Amino acid sequence: MGEPAPLVSIPEAPVPDHGQAEWFSGADGATLRAALFSPPGQARGSVVVSPGRSEPIEKYYEVVYDLLARGFVVLVHDWRGQGLSHRMLPDRLKGHAAGFHDFVGDYQALLAAFEARLPKPWIALGHSMGGCLTSLVLAHGETRFSACVLSAPMLGLNTGGKPAAMARALAWLAARTPLRGDYVLGDVGDPFKHVFPQDALTHDAARYARHQAQIRACPDIALGGITWGWTDFAFSACSWLARSKGVEAVTIPVTIVGAGIDTRVLTSAQKAIAARIPKGRYVEIEDAFHEILIETDDRRARFWAAFDETVAGL
Repeated sequence: MGEPAPLVSIPEAPVPDHGQAEWFSGADGATLRAALFSPPGQARGSVVVSPGRSEPIEKYYEVVYDLLARGFVVLVHDWRGQGLSHRMLPDRLKGHAAGFHDFVGDYQALLAAFEARLPKPWIALGHSMGGCLTSLVLAHGETRFSACVLSAPMLGLNTGGKPAAMARALAWLAARTPLRGDYVLGDVGDPFKHVFPQDALTHDAARYARHQAQIRACPDIALGGITWGWTDFAFSACSWLARSKGVEAVTIPVTIVGAGIDTRVLTSAQKAIAARIPKGRYVEIEDAFHEILIETDDRRARFWAAFDETVAGL
C-alpha cells in the first residue's frame, strides 16, 4: 500500500465508509492520489472510476455509494493536474496538460499500484475527459477490463459555433509557444465564483451546491479555466481516437451514455465512436446536461439502468 492521503469530508458529503485514499507514483514519478472503497461481504468485481476535467475524487462520493450498493470495489483517482494530484503549473488553478501520453501512463501506473486489491471482473467508468482517457487506454491495448461505461465522454469538442479546424489550429500553435500555460483567451474560469444555474452542467441545484461546498472547504481541490496546452491535448486526444484502428480492436462491451443537451462535448462524435466498437452502443439521456452523474434523480436513474444492463452477467 502507498502512503495514506487525505480525503475531504463535509456534512453534506461525508467520506464513504470502508475507504482510504493513498498516494501513488505516476508514469514519470508524479505524485498522484487515488482512493479505494470496498463493500461489506464478497465483492462482485471492481469499478475503476475516472473523473472529468476539474473533478476531484470527492465529487464522486455519491457514485461510490451507488457502486458499493451494487457490490463493487471502487477505485477513484485524481488525474494529474487536478484534485490533490501533482499540478503541472505553479498556479494550481490553471487546467493544464501536455499531450495525452502521460495520462495513459498514469492510468497504467494506477492499475499496477492497485491490481492486487481489485477483484475481477473489472469495469471501467469514465466521465467527460475521464471517458476520453479511458477510451485511449482501451484503444492502446488494455485488455484486463470486462466492460466499460462512459458518461458524456469527451470524444469531440463543442467549439461554441467557432470553426473546429480553426480552433484546433490555434490551440496547436499556441501550445508550442510560451503561451502554452496561459488561460485560453484570458478566461480564468474562477471556480469560486461559479453560480447555479449560469454554470448549468446539471439541473440539480443541491448536487451542484454540494460540490461548491467541497471546494470551499478545501480550495486545493478546485480547478479553474483551461490553458492552451490543455486545449491542444483535448483536440489531439479526440483526433487520435477518431482515426485510430485501436478503437475497432476493443472487444469488450462499451456503453456510451450521451447527454441530449450537452454544451461541452459532441454527441455526434460519441455516436461515431460507439458505432466503431464491435460491442459498442450509444444511449442518450435526451434531457440531461453534461454532468450526468450529478444530474437529478430521474436522469441519474437512466444512467444507472444503462450501467446495470452493461455489467449484467459478468
